Amino acid sequence: MSSNRNTFKLFIDRALAQNIRRQILILVVTLVVLLGVSSLLLLCSREAWAGFCTKKHLSPLLLPLYLLIDPNALNSIYFGEHEGWMLFTCTLTYILGMVVCSGMLIGVITNYIGNRVYDYRNGLQHYVKSGHCVIMGYDDMVPSILREIFYKMPKADVVVMSAMDAKMVTEKLRRSVARNEMKRIFVTYGHRTVKDYYKDIHLEAAEKIYVVGNRTRPEHDAINVECVDSICTYLKETQSDHKPQRITCVFEDLDTYAAFKTTEIFADIRKMGIDFIPYNFYAGWARQVFVKRSYREKNNPEQEFKYPAVYGDGITPDDKKYVHLVFVGTTYFSVAFAMEAAHLLHFPNFEQDNSLRTRITFIEKNADEELKIFATRNRHFFEVQPYYYRDLTEGYFPEVQDIPQEKLLLKELKKHEFLDVEFEFIKGNVYSSDVQKLIKDWANEHEGKQYLSIFLATSNQRDNFTLGMNMPDEVYDNAVPVFIRQDRADDFVTNLRSADDKEMKYYRMEGNDPKEIVRKGRYANIYPFGMDDMAYFSDEIAFYQAKLINYLYCNSDNNRFPDTLVLNALSDDAIWKEADERWRDLKVSERWSNLYAAYSIRCKLDSLRAMRGLDKDDHSRDQSPLSTTEIEEIAKVEHNRWNVEKLLMGYRKAKPSEDRHDHKDYTKEWKSNKKNFYIHSDIRPFDDLDGVKQLDLEIAKFIPWILNMSEKKRKQNEDRA
Repeated sequence: MSSNRNTFKLFIDRALAQNIRRQILILVVTLVVLLGVSSLLLLCSREAWAGFCTKKHLSPLLLPLYLLIDPNALNSIYFGEHEGWMLFTCTLTYILGMVVCSGMLIGVITNYIGNRVYDYRNGLQHYVKSGHCVIMGYDDMVPSILREIFYKMPKADVVVMSAMDAKMVTEKLRRSVARNEMKRIFVTYGHRTVKDYYKDIHLEAAEKIYVVGNRTRPEHDAINVECVDSICTYLKETQSDHKPQRITCVFEDLDTYAAFKTTEIFADIRKMGIDFIPYNFYAGWARQVFVKRSYREKNNPEQEFKYPAVYGDGITPDDKKYVHLVFVGTTYFSVAFAMEAAHLLHFPNFEQDNSLRTRITFIEKNADEELKIFATRNRHFFEVQPYYYRDLTEGYFPEVQDIPQEKLLLKELKKHEFLDVEFEFIKGNVYSSDVQKLIKDWANEHEGKQYLSIFLATSNQRDNFTLGMNMPDEVYDNAVPVFIRQDRADDFVTNLRSADDKEMKYYRMEGNDPKEIVRKGRYANIYPFGMDDMAYFSDEIAFYQAKLINYLYCNSDNNRFPDTLVLNALSDDAIWKEADERWRDLKVSERWSNLYAAYSIRCKLDSLRAMRGLDKDDHSRDQSPLSTTEIEEIAKVEHNRWNVEKLLMGYRKAKPSEDRHDHKDYTKEWKSNKKNFYIHSDIRPFDDLDGVKQLDLEIAKFIPWILNMSEKKRKQNEDRA
């Protein structure tokens, strides 16, 4: 069926509504037509036309133009001796000129200025062509990404592309971003999954890309995956010599995030030499608390608030205390923090006393149901390590000892309970007297038996705050760190802590004598976490260290790393060039294995300082060579960490029929194929390893070299920025 429409009007309206070039073209065409009509009319009075032009020393061809564009041109004709057809033609040409050249030209200019202003305010103008960072999508964590970019690259230009109203996005950014930084931010309109918008922001010429989206939408992760696919296709089609250094993609769901740490879904991006980094809001915050141990003040990025280490001043091999993390609620925050803690918190005292495991406790009304979900997600972990479960809905019985639940253990495996991390699930209401009594008992053990930390991570911010302000007195008296999840501002919790973070004296009677007690105030050990607009940080140091760890592994020969003398003979540039090349060839799961090894270095350093009798903040000997005893202790810690990492990443311990340690005729090819099915024979106690334990010893030995190389790289990149 054909439609009946006015094509000419549609053409004119579309042309006028589009860019300034179309509007100027219409004006020029109209002017040419008028010149033609005026010239034809003047031909009818040839003698008068020619005489006037001769008298005025004017070319006959310029008279029509003169009449069209000069507002005073008609005076020379009208007050002269000309009349009749000549006067009529000139008057008509003059009137047309007034309408077209004065009226339409002013209209075009005014319209152009108005359109430019409208397009700018609505994100339809594009200015940056190369060397910029691109943030695709907008939600409340974008300000923290911007702060991180400007902190590391003060002169960077950032394009924020969002399908939201650009004026609204700009207004939100002004609340969180400094005025001088706003000058380097360009908000543009566009859909992150539509490739046509990528040309406008010159995506192929960007240095870094952050695929953020809007985490409040249920389809967030699926759209971000589609976006990364579109970026990959676009970069292939452009065939530009330049490619972005890194694509960081935000995933909201923990299972989606976990999948992208072990699968090769975006292998094409890796082949192009681009680093693909999956990022999760909750896991990112966990690393801020456990690894970075600080967050930046949103209004002053130079100011950092410190978090305490959940293991005190560092754990030595003869330390008799274990680390205990208590999570109230089983939200995304609790689960993500627990998983990151299991990856990172490993200590040398476990080898001296196998009961000193890092214990991770969940307190939840529906703990029995949450246990089933958690165990299903991490089934291979619970095949070798029992869990603990207590139902406090029927009363608290402190005399009943913890009984390990072994029903999930895989009985055909030879060894069980060799991991240094364990999980506990407490069924009960945190406000109940029984659960409060349990927390009180734990707090009383904080000084002599355990390093206790409490994380209030329910989905309700008000409940978290109420709990944080009303813990049992023993929690405050024994300086137990309490971490309180806050949605946005940290100010209230931070100000309360600051007010009480000073030593004060009080007295109590012991017999008939008063005893002076010096301690800090009630709220001196409460800390906020989880704020939306302070979420993002990129740990570049850990990224460099992970590349160096992989470089050492790739150059190992017969389970030995290259000698320090060999490494010192190579130039730093040669080492980094090979490290980058080796990194590009790694599987995603292997990259994350190296990253977790790098993240855990800080915990190992704290243990080393404690073993050396140094203060926890004394970095003077961090790059000093390790003694033989220190190397062995740290190597055992590293292997215990690796065991947990592999099980949580989806690997399983080899069954007797699959175990290369039991069947020495296993070939290298069989071993490799087994890893493709997520089976690993080296998931076992350190003392049961063969020559492969040398790798753990060597990685401990080379920690000072890794620290030195990564620090030099950081300074070099900061100087370039």
